[in-house]
Amino acid sequence: MTTATKPSDSQPRWWRLPAYGLLGLPLAMAALPVYLQVAAYYSVLRGVGLAELGWVLFAARLLDTLQDPLQGHLIDGLRGGIKRWLALGGAVLALAFAGLWAPPGAGVSPTLWLGAMLVLAYSAHSMLNIAYLTWGARLSGGAAQHGGARLPAAAWREGAGLAGMIIASVIPATIMSGAADRIPARMGLYSLAFAALLLAALLALLKLAPAWPAAPQPAGDWRATQRRMAANRGFRRLLAPYFLNACSVSLPATLALFFIGDQLRAAPLAGAFLGCYFIAAACGLPLWTALARRIGVLPCWRLGMALSIASFAGAGLLGAGDVLPYFAVCVAAGAALGADLAMPPVLLAETLAPDEAAGAYYGVLTLLGKLALALSGLALPLLAALGYRPGMAGATGGALALVYAALPCLLKLLAMAALWRAAPTSVPACRYRSTS
Repeated sequence: MTTATKPSDSQPRWWRLPAYGLLGLPLAMAALPVYLQVAAYYSVLRGVGLAELGWVLFAARLLDTLQDPLQGHLIDGLRGGIKRWLALGGAVLALAFAGLWAPPGAGVSPTLWLGAMLVLAYSAHSMLNIAYLTWGARLSGGAAQHGGARLPAAAWREGAGLAGMIIASVIPATIMSGAADRIPARMGLYSLAFAALLLAALLALLKLAPAWPAAPQPAGDWRATQRRMAANRGFRRLLAPYFLNACSVSLPATLALFFIGDQLRAAPLAGAFLGCYFIAAACGLPLWTALARRIGVLPCWRLGMALSIASFAGAGLLGAGDVLPYFAVCVAAGAALGADLAMPPVLLAETLAPDEAAGAYYGVLTLLGKLALALSGLALPLLAALGYRPGMAGATGGALALVYAALPCLLKLLAMAALWRAAPTSVPACRYRSTS
């Protein structure tokens, strides 16, 4: 088998897991602006109607979800081809991300351009992300020399991702709040910086991280893979809470800039709010990781959900000028985000047998996350039907607050209930405890 790096010694050197985790930074740098800023960019600066924009987001995200399990199955069969897979995904992602902020002139519909660039960006992001998650799952579960690395690997990956989210929350939001005629050029510079970091992270992954292990067993045909997943009861029981929780996170992410601008009337502070949120998540991540080692991953995720509900419940009551209370919401909800990021991939890995291929499973997990994002796009035509227009909160501000804050809390409560039901029939409780 051809691998990207030489196998490590019986214990991986200290710098191998950080080298693995680094790719999380550029992946987050690309994902967050696509989820947060694209809607406002095309609505305010490119003149795309809110309802039309929502349907484009929904269609592009829904189309993207259909390919993820198949991508995972293909990744399970990769051997030395991981280099070509990652190179192709990285190149397409860099080009599509740059294209999002530079639509052609009057001869091309901005709506069609947006849809095409979104499909390319989502597809390439999936190519990288599913392979990335599969790489980590195989290192921790497939080889004895990497035993006990599951939580540390996830912590490095999600910690780098949170660093990327901090960058992506502050810089694009600052650019978007500036002069309209300078936004495309400045986002072009951001795209170049992203491409450079993506290249550096891919080189670190291929040259310095623990080697890409072969699939524990041949991936087999697609139907056989589906049968194995359907027979995994613990995996099935984790799908409902993961999906409901993803919906509770993606809905306010889609509406955050509209809420900050129209409900709080604090658009210039959008970057500060988002940066505060992700800094709190980055600070909370090592605490969640340490807590998971003590009480288990599953109880830790439950506590994170409860904290998120408690911190976000009052957000819908805020109004114009409530800047400090919203900063408090960002800190508490951001701290809870660390559990949402780190715990589900670990829980999924623990449902797999030691000799089982992981790519298809992570493809399903990615599918559910993207389906949640697709459904969150429907919040825009819903708000349009309720009379809301960007820049005009007024009497429709109650609808914005309801969809932004109250509905996510309800979804989070449903996720907690589903997760509670999943526990008795998932993998044994002792397996939810990981050690370093």
